[in-house]
Amino acid sequence: MPLDKLGKPSRGSRARRLARGLRRPPAALARRVRRATHAGGAGESGLGRLIELHAVNSAGDMLITVALASTVFFSVPTGEARGRVALYLAVTMAPFALLAPVIGPLLDRVPHGRRAAMAAAMLARALLALTMAGAVATGGLELYPAALGVLVSSKAYGVVRSAVVPRLLPPRVWLVKANSRVTLAGLLATGAAAPAGAALHALGARWPLYGACALFLLGTFLSFSLDPKVDSAKGERPARLARTAPTDGAGEERRAERPGLRTVGVSVVSALCANSALRALSGFLTFFLAFLLREHPFDGLSAAVSLGLAGVAAGGGNALGTALGAWLRARAPEVIITAALLGALAVALAAAVLYGTAAVTALAATAGIVQALGKLSLDALIQRDVPEQVRTSAFARSETLMQMSWVAGGALAMALPLAGRLGMGVAAGLVAVGVGTAVRRLLGAARRGTPHPRVT
Repeated sequence: MPLDKLGKPSRGSRARRLARGLRRPPAALARRVRRATHAGGAGESGLGRLIELHAVNSAGDMLITVALASTVFFSVPTGEARGRVALYLAVTMAPFALLAPVIGPLLDRVPHGRRAAMAAAMLARALLALTMAGAVATGGLELYPAALGVLVSSKAYGVVRSAVVPRLLPPRVWLVKANSRVTLAGLLATGAAAPAGAALHALGARWPLYGACALFLLGTFLSFSLDPKVDSAKGERPARLARTAPTDGAGEERRAERPGLRTVGVSVVSALCANSALRALSGFLTFFLAFLLREHPFDGLSAAVSLGLAGVAAGGGNALGTALGAWLRARAPEVIITAALLGALAVALAAAVLYGTAAVTALAATAGIVQALGKLSLDALIQRDVPEQVRTSAFARSETLMQMSWVAGGALAMALPLAGRLGMGVAAGLVAVGVGTAVRRLLGAARRGTPHPRVT
C-alpha cells in the first residue's frame, strides 16, 4: 500500500479503499438478487434472466405511472382531473381496445423473433418516455398519443412474455409456479420503484420519465440476453378462440380442424370468462376508488392517506395471491378459480352493504388476491389442457383478452357518479357475471375431470 511521508496511506490509496467500500453493498445486493432469481434451476433454464427483465419492465412502468398520475390526476382539482382522465381513456384506452385483438395474431407471425419483439417494446417505451417528458409538465394533448404508444408497447411485451415462459421452464417446475415467480419479481420491483418515482418527481415532473427511459434502455439489452430457445417455434401453431374448419383449394372442407381454445374442453373457456370478470373488477376499482377517495376520503383520513391505504391493500393482496398461487401450484385450478369468484362476490356485497374504511380496504385487497390466483390458475389450465402445438399462442390470446377486460372495467367506472355504495354494488355485479357464466361449468369440469386433448 503506498504511504505518504508520515507513513499514512496516500490519498489515492484512501480513495480506492473508499470506492471499494461503496461498491460492496450494491455488489452484495446484486449477488443476492441473482441467487434469488436463478434458484431452483431458473439460472440453467434461462428463466432467471426473464425474471430480471420483468423486474426492470415493471419498475419502468411504475415510473411512467407516477409521472402520468402526477400530471393527469393529482395536479388539478377533482372535477378537472376527472375530465383529464376521461380524455386519457378516450385517447388511449379506446384505440387500445381496437388494437389489442391485433397484438396476439401479429406476434404469432414473429415466433422466431420474440427476443427482438420484447426489445422493440422496451425501446419504443424508452423513446416515448422522452417524448412524454417534453409534455408532462404542461399536460398538453401530445402527452396522450405517447401514453397510448406506451400502453400498447407494454401490453405487447406482456403478451410476448406470457408466450416465452413455457420455453424457459426448469425441470420439475410447474408453469403456474414459474409465472408466480416472474409476477412476484415484478411486484417487488414495482414496490421499490414507487417511492423512487416520488423522489424523482420531487426533482421535477420530467425526472420519473427520464428514469423510465434509462430502465427501458436497460431492458432493451436484457431482452437479447434471454436464451435463444425462446425464439424457437418448433411444433407450434396459432391458437384461435373458435373452432375453424379450413377449406382446400377447391372450396371443400377438410376433415382436420385447426386447434383452437374451444377444442380443449370447457375448463379453459370457463376460466377465461371468470378471469375476464376478475380483471374487469380490478380495472373498475382502480379508476372508481381513485376518484371516489379523492373527493370523499375515508372517515378521519385525508384523501392522500385514503388513496394510499387502498393502493397498499390492492398491491399487498396481489403479492399474497401470487404467493398462494406458488404454494397451491396446479392443485384443482377449477376449484381455485371458483373459490376466488365466490369470495370476491361475498366481499363486494359486504362492501356495498357495510360501506366504510374496513369494507372498501378489504375489497381492494380481495381484488388483488383473486386477480393473481385467477390468472395463475388460468395458466395452469392452459398448460394442462391446451396442446403444446398451440399453447404459446394461447397464452398470447388470453393475455390480450384480460387486458381488454381491464379497459372495459375502467371505462364503466368513469361513467358512474361518485357514490360509494353504488360503486361497490356495480363491482359486485361484475363479479356476479363471472359467477353466472363460469362457476357451474368449472365445478362440472372439476367433477368429471378434463381429458388431455389430442391434436389431429
